[in-house]
Amino acid sequence: MSLSNLSVQTPGTVSLVGAGPGDVELLTLRAWQRLRMADVVLYDNLVSPEVLALVNPQAKQVYVGKKKSNHTLPQEDICQLLVDEARQGVRVVRLKGGDPFVFGRGGEELEFVVQHGIAVEVVPGITAALGAGAAFGFPLTHRDHAQSCLFVTGHVQDNGVPLNWPALAQPNQTLVFYMGITGLDEIATQLQAAGLPATTPAALVYKATWPEQRMVVSSLQHLAQDAQQHAIKPPALLVVGGVVSLTNIKR
Repeated sequence: MSLSNLSVQTPGTVSLVGAGPGDVELLTLRAWQRLRMADVVLYDNLVSPEVLALVNPQAKQVYVGKKKSNHTLPQEDICQLLVDEARQGVRVVRLKGGDPFVFGRGGEELEFVVQHGIAVEVVPGITAALGAGAAFGFPLTHRDHAQSCLFVTGHVQDNGVPLNWPALAQPNQTLVFYMGITGLDEIATQLQAAGLPATTPAALVYKATWPEQRMVVSSLQHLAQDAQQHAIKPPALLVVGGVVSLTNIKR
C-alpha cells in the first residue's frame, strides 16, 4: 500500500522519511511536508538538530537511535512501535539519516508495516555518499577514473557480513563503505590481498554536510594509521578509488 497524498488520507499511516546527510537545506520538500504533518516522529541518532527543528511542535518525538553496541531499541521493537503508534489513528514518521533504503533497515520496516495492514510510503533522502562527494568536491563516478560505484556495508568484523573482496577490488571503481571505521584494518588488508594497489587513494569522511565535517585523504596502506592520527570516529564513511584524488576542497 502506498500513499499518493497523505494530506487527504485518513489517519493511521506511516512515512519512512530520509533526513539526508545532515544539512537541513538538503531535505526534500516532501520530507519537510511530512515532518510538519506528523503526529509521532521516531528518529535516529544521525538526524541533525536542524532537521528535527522542522517537526510539528505538537508531535511526539521518540528517539530510537542505534550506535555500535548501543541500541536504544532492538529493530523488532522499533517495527512494532511503528505499528502500535499508527493503530492509534495518527500520522507516524520514521525519520532516518540519509536514505531509508540505503543501509537504513527501511526495507525491514516497510515489510513489517505492510504485513500489519497499515498504509505506508517511502520518502527518499540524499544518502551519505552523495553528500560526501558534494561536500568535498569529488564525483563518485568519472569517465577517466570510475565507471561504477558500489555502496558496501563496513560491518566486516565479529558477526559482520562476509564480502566478495575480489569483486570489490576491481580497477576503475569507487567503493563507499558505510559503518566501516572500526573495520579499517581488515578492509584495507582484504582489498590489497584481492589486488588493489596499496597506493589506491582513500578518504575518511566524517559527518559530511554537518558544520563539523572533516575529510582525511589517505591510501589503503595508511588508512588505519591516518584514522588514528586524525581521531576519525563514527559516523564516518570510507571512500576508496581514484575519484578521491579529484577533490577540489582544501583540507
